[in-house]
Amino acid sequence: MSTSPDLDALRTAIENLDEEILDALRRRMDLADDVARSKLATAAPFRDQRREDLLLRRIRTRASEHGLDPHETERIWRLVIDMSVARQQALVTRMDTTPLRVGYPGVEGSYSHLAARRRYTGRAGGVLLTGFDDAREVVEAVRRGEQDLALLPIENTTAGSMNETYDLLAEGGVVITAELVSQVDHRLLGLPGAKLEGLREVISHPQALAQCEAYLREKLPWVRAVPDADTGGAAQKVRERNDATVAAIASETAAQRFGLEVLARELQPEFDYTRFVEVGREPTPLAPGVPCKTSLLMVLEHKPGTLGEMLQRLTLRGVNLSKLESRPIPGRPWQYRFYVDVEGHAASAPLTAALEDIRPLTSFLRVLGTYGRAEGSHG
Repeated sequence: MSTSPDLDALRTAIENLDEEILDALRRRMDLADDVARSKLATAAPFRDQRREDLLLRRIRTRASEHGLDPHETERIWRLVIDMSVARQQALVTRMDTTPLRVGYPGVEGSYSHLAARRRYTGRAGGVLLTGFDDAREVVEAVRRGEQDLALLPIENTTAGSMNETYDLLAEGGVVITAELVSQVDHRLLGLPGAKLEGLREVISHPQALAQCEAYLREKLPWVRAVPDADTGGAAQKVRERNDATVAAIASETAAQRFGLEVLARELQPEFDYTRFVEVGREPTPLAPGVPCKTSLLMVLEHKPGTLGEMLQRLTLRGVNLSKLESRPIPGRPWQYRFYVDVEGHAASAPLTAALEDIRPLTSFLRVLGTYGRAEGSHG
């Protein structure tokens, strides 16, 4: 009479195999570091689609030969490849001799520049900060591999969301890798000797104008507000136009940079913050235990009650939602895509289960990134 295998012994055997798999995965990640160094030395791209396609084709064949499901095996290997690329990207940011290339919208002295300087100052190996005319230009530079990262403003506590940043994230090609919250401290800048009563025009970024709308309405109601692409660029234009009737709303650093005088302070509410997101082509690993957020992009099925059902399913899984933003879908009048920020890692069990729960309610669902949560960016 045959006896059933001992269940505890079988479980122990599986756990031993799991340890072997983890050890092999660690050795594969160690090799990824060596691959990254080789790619840096030869200026090779971190992502080689042709090489990945050949590898996955071989994996499918070998899986069939081993009696495994080739499609499920390929799915696992795609995750391993993504881990490997993320490991290579992380090595670049750790190396002492590799300057990190970071782009931002605006010129020196803009708030994006100040936020970038705050985030990356002191990095071993240095950082190359480059200003671009607008957010689209810097994101496209990241997509082409000309910049490693971009730092973009995405929302302000007074003026609300930066729609351009949300729309660029929807286009794909980049993921959110970090966030930064920076306090806004606007100044009214003019030529040396300029007087408030002599001003006729104030130029700045639309968000800065919105943040200072109450001040302009109450203190300078006769002045015309003129939107510009960038706060630092607005300060530069005041210097170049050399017209005492024109002022800019920008930072005190911009005043020093362009030789302007601070005409007024305290232009916006006392507690005014801007949230920036760092974006790159690949996700970066997070250390265990780091409080994190995940940003999602989804298009819900165009049916009554779908949004409420989606929120209820997140709640039932214990997922805390920290932001919900809607934007029109180009070419589809009165239809919207939703940007959702939730607490937790996209690979965690609760969030993985929640995403599977809400997927049937969507016609499109993408993880825009999982990243460390900045202090003061929630609740």
